[in-house]
Amino acid sequence: MAEDTGTRARRGSFPTPRGTLETPVFMPVGTQGTVKALTPAHLHEAGAQIILGNTYHLQLRPGAELVRELGGLHRFMGWEGPILTDSGGFQVFSLAKTRRITEEGIAFQSHLSGEKFFLGPSEAMRIQTDLGSDIAMVLDECPPYPCEEKEARAAVERTVRWAEACLRHAGESGFSGNGRHLFAIVQGSSYPDLRRECAERLAEIDFSGFAVGGVSVGEPEDEMLRQVRASVSAMPAEKPRYAMGLGTPPQILRMIGAGIDMFDCVMPTRLARHGSAFTPDGVLNLRNETFRRDPRPLVEGVDNYTCRHFSRAYLRHLVTAGEILGSTLLSLHNVHFFLDLTRRAREHIGRGDFADWSRKWCERYEAGEIADGS
Repeated sequence: MAEDTGTRARRGSFPTPRGTLETPVFMPVGTQGTVKALTPAHLHEAGAQIILGNTYHLQLRPGAELVRELGGLHRFMGWEGPILTDSGGFQVFSLAKTRRITEEGIAFQSHLSGEKFFLGPSEAMRIQTDLGSDIAMVLDECPPYPCEEKEARAAVERTVRWAEACLRHAGESGFSGNGRHLFAIVQGSSYPDLRRECAERLAEIDFSGFAVGGVSVGEPEDEMLRQVRASVSAMPAEKPRYAMGLGTPPQILRMIGAGIDMFDCVMPTRLARHGSAFTPDGVLNLRNETFRRDPRPLVEGVDNYTCRHFSRAYLRHLVTAGEILGSTLLSLHNVHFFLDLTRRAREHIGRGDFADWSRKWCERYEAGEIADGS
């Protein structure tokens, strides 16, 4: 493992049954067995090493048993690389109006049909086993922001108990073995001492990796980064660290500097569907009239299909005309942008100049956002 001088950034590798991950790594989000608007071929071209799926959503449709019958999630969606699956714990936060938390797990009411659905440690591991995940996440409780310390502590206690139960069920279900991994999740809301306590208790259990959960749920960016650093401070140095559901390009670089190795975020494809593209000078809104006659690519010198072949003017035309191709081309560019950012971070960590490079990169990006008025 190579480490940067001046930050906690590190470059490493992590084996999975379907290939070794080079970290830091960004994982495109394929919640329902698809990275929106992109094919597996697009993802390969963009440089994706691993993608993410979601236990809750894939259980609701098409159902984990059906996916297992059809050869597992990799064959089902035509993706041969590694897949990490979230346990469904984030839905504790995002679907708060339709769920009830008990000591045994979470009782949901399906947001699709209204049907009742229970997710406990046993169910979470059975579903992820059926999906054929390479990296599974434990079931956790994600509290809202803000919340009282008493509520945050109760979520930590359940998270630790459920993590222990998930590890036990991983062995019983046949998930463990064959190189597959189970990651624990650190909770604690906005209380650094509670986060460190949670991380220390989970570190005493034999998990393959550790994730920071319960951030980017409404708190300010500075608070989010503070809680990420507090969580990392008590995570084992020899195991991968994963910040769940984060973040903007500067946030990713700052978290790499804090010692985070793995990231996922829906932002690249979500903004693409709304006509926006990531660049080193901030985000471009291609609906703006200024791009109507702009013959330049989104980013000069970038080697992805979108930038090699299409102008800003053409992409603006697709966006304003509501053409599906616009979402595909912008999604491909945005996903490549995030993947290339982490690839370059790996290079600079190896050179030992990550601190200087990332600082200048963030300054340029954020200056562009200010200039654009965003």
